[in-house]
Amino acid sequence: MSLLTVQNLTHGFGDRAIFDDVSFRLLQGEHIGLIGANGEGKSTFMNIITGKLEPDAGTVSWSKRTRVGYLDQHAILEQGMSIRDVLRTAFQYLYDMEAEMNALFAKMGEVGPEELEQLLEETGHMQDSLTNNDFYTIDAKVEEIANGLGLIEYGLDRDVHDLSGGQRTKVLLAKLLLEKPDILLLDEPTNYLDVEHIEWLKHYLQNYDHSFILVSHDIPFLNSVINLIYHMENQQLTRFPGDYNEFLRVYDMKKQQLEAAYKKQQKEIANLKDFVARNKANAATSKMAMSRQKKLDKMEVIELDAEKPKPTFNFKVARTPGRYLFETQDLIIGYDEPLSRPLNLVMERGQKIALSGANGIGKTTLLRSILGEIKPVSGSVRLGEHLHIGYFEQEIKSTNNNTCIEEVWEEFRHFTQYEVRSALARCGLTNKHIESKVQVLSGGEKAKVRLCKLINRETNLLVLDEPTNHLDQDAKNELKRAIKEYKGSVLLISHEPEFYQGIVTDVWNCEDWTTKVF
Repeated sequence: MSLLTVQNLTHGFGDRAIFDDVSFRLLQGEHIGLIGANGEGKSTFMNIITGKLEPDAGTVSWSKRTRVGYLDQHAILEQGMSIRDVLRTAFQYLYDMEAEMNALFAKMGEVGPEELEQLLEETGHMQDSLTNNDFYTIDAKVEEIANGLGLIEYGLDRDVHDLSGGQRTKVLLAKLLLEKPDILLLDEPTNYLDVEHIEWLKHYLQNYDHSFILVSHDIPFLNSVINLIYHMENQQLTRFPGDYNEFLRVYDMKKQQLEAAYKKQQKEIANLKDFVARNKANAATSKMAMSRQKKLDKMEVIELDAEKPKPTFNFKVARTPGRYLFETQDLIIGYDEPLSRPLNLVMERGQKIALSGANGIGKTTLLRSILGEIKPVSGSVRLGEHLHIGYFEQEIKSTNNNTCIEEVWEEFRHFTQYEVRSALARCGLTNKHIESKVQVLSGGEKAKVRLCKLINRETNLLVLDEPTNHLDQDAKNELKRAIKEYKGSVLLISHEPEFYQGIVTDVWNCEDWTTKVF
């Protein structure tokens, strides 16, 4: 049974085509991984099928009475609501049903026998529906999901307005899972999850009875939960049964077959053209030349897709700093209240350190305190001599109306336009991306623009806060190589151990320092 049917979908932004006559079907029980390089249109596709974006052409049809749940990381959570309140809204339709049922009970004393019988039958169906949908165990369900995603640690009575961006995303994900829709639409759900909670979500999705579409650049996670791949490339959407590894095998095989057929055909075309050129003027062979020309004219020429630009990241290194990059003395980080016990940390030249630990315990707060962007609760930080710091922030909240060229040119005024374009192209961006406004780019493309600025500065200490969020696999692999070869020092936050393993010299577990686990 088809739950979702997309027919002849065409869409673009300005002169940049995203989809060209794309069709797609989602069947009951399919666990789909939606993959593709940054900018190929994964999030755009999600926005189109959820009705947030109107396509230029084509139709999107959901089967009747299908309940769809979409993890929207930009949803607004109302101030004054607790985490528990937000999670309970997943069952709002049941609370509404209960209110309607109670209103019918109240009405029963005012009606005749015939209508009373109808009301009894109707309320009976409602009662069954409430029981079957676990209405009377809602609080237990809320606590089960909240515990699985680590929300219990924040305190379920905490105001959602006080949560970090990553914590809010966890709340939205928990609410979505509690709704148990017929179809889950998940766009990078692991970006703000800790290793422990990624593992919990993996088991949850493995046992999910309904269908889902998952966008994720976390390949081990993707492989563990999906049974079908849809690959976005060159404005098309192609179906591949199996997991990501099977997709790669089949995709590479088809690519090699196409390249072989292309080379064979090009050789045949060259021979035919050569024969025509040599024989068309000769009366004895002109008919044969015309025959060859007709064959050429009728030939369906194989075309190879243009190679996607692959990023190249090479960090520029500034002069050698002093031996100690920073030292903290009884540093207590936090905002309204402390997030850590007194910290006496030292980072030396040459170290590459990963900060690990659950969301909300202060990893980003520690980075910003060391950099002097926020004041500590108490204690001090002393930065070393001759430091040239390059900082990659996890979240950029301000609206950006610059084009990519303007964004880089503002920081590197001495660059020519050719140098700006070349720098952006080396980060894997095409001419159309480069000339677009930053705000219309995908999350991965925006990250590449920020990385472009970072690699063109001379640094001796890189401070990277979740740099792999939204990056496609090619970009992630290249960033890993670049950090590994970087001659300076690195202080890194990442929720992907497989990314920083083999790069870092030390792992600092921030859970050892926290005053409480949020």
